[in-house]
Amino acid sequence: MIIALASAVAAAPAAQAATAKSSAKKSAKKTRKLGDRALRKGSRGSDVRTLQKLLVKVGIKTKVDGVFGSGTKSAVRKFQRAARLEPSGTVGKVTVRKLRQATTGGGATLAAGGYNADGNPRSHSLGDRIPVKRGMRGHDIKVLQDFLTKSGFRTKVDGTFGSGTLKAVNRFESANGLEADGVVDANDIDVLRGQVAAGADAPSAAKPLQLAPGDRAKVGKDGLAIAPANAPDEVKAIIAAGNKIAHKPYIYGGGHGKWEDKGYDCSGSVSYALHGAGLLKSSMPSGGFTKWGAAGPGKWVTIYANSGHMYMVVAGLRFDTSGMKQDDGSRWHASSRPTKGYKVRHPKGL
Repeated sequence: MIIALASAVAAAPAAQAATAKSSAKKSAKKTRKLGDRALRKGSRGSDVRTLQKLLVKVGIKTKVDGVFGSGTKSAVRKFQRAARLEPSGTVGKVTVRKLRQATTGGGATLAAGGYNADGNPRSHSLGDRIPVKRGMRGHDIKVLQDFLTKSGFRTKVDGTFGSGTLKAVNRFESANGLEADGVVDANDIDVLRGQVAAGADAPSAAKPLQLAPGDRAKVGKDGLAIAPANAPDEVKAIIAAGNKIAHKPYIYGGGHGKWEDKGYDCSGSVSYALHGAGLLKSSMPSGGFTKWGAAGPGKWVTIYANSGHMYMVVAGLRFDTSGMKQDDGSRWHASSRPTKGYKVRHPKGL
């Protein structure tokens, strides 16, 4: 009995030391600083929470919970595109540095929780400091003004964010369904870069249509649809047209003024694809599709529409602008979505 008690007493310090060491490790994990390690989907901790707070600060909505999920990965990729980085969704030292630089204006003086009137005139390009707003000056403002002008929102390119640039920014935000606050955040920059990359008339070079065996289409690694070999020619033509605009940016009202546009909204996208197969002469709003064609689902093409949104399923693939928010950046998706609240129609004969 005495021997057992002595052994227990002797073992107590070792057990206490092991417990203390374990607690120290847990504490270290909880207090990790952003940049101490690479962050990716599945990461958890205080450094992830710091990352999420900075993403919110640059205007990208994401949940601040310390868990690196799909929403945080999407937010990271959006910032990386805005900051001219490879949109990998993984946060390394370069992304951390650019994010900290953006949220501090690259060294700009803070005043009342924001930038002073001048901000940081040494910023090199758009995305070096985020958000960008009235009163700021620098080369990045010139880039912003140039991009706005190229996207159809003309403003003087002088490097000063004045009233003229503010009006152009508000017009750009309103036209693209963004919050029209006159403040250029990372979300605005991402959309603006997409429009500039699309070019003046935004024509897409059509790739040769690939075919897959059977009756179901597939999504390739490039985000384009691979048509089923057994599909009717009209279905193959819909897929070919959809591929042309699969990666175009979402623009509210896009595709309704002209077929070859800089970007397309939900009904503009579906209209374009159907027009490519000779099934539609002019574009229609989503509400118009609630009575178009024949009622019910089709064998090859099914349209889901209501007054606010629409999409279609072609040979088993969903063609939907809401899918642009997902990782592959394409309108084509193999995944489905709830259909409650939508009118179900289809092109006659398909």
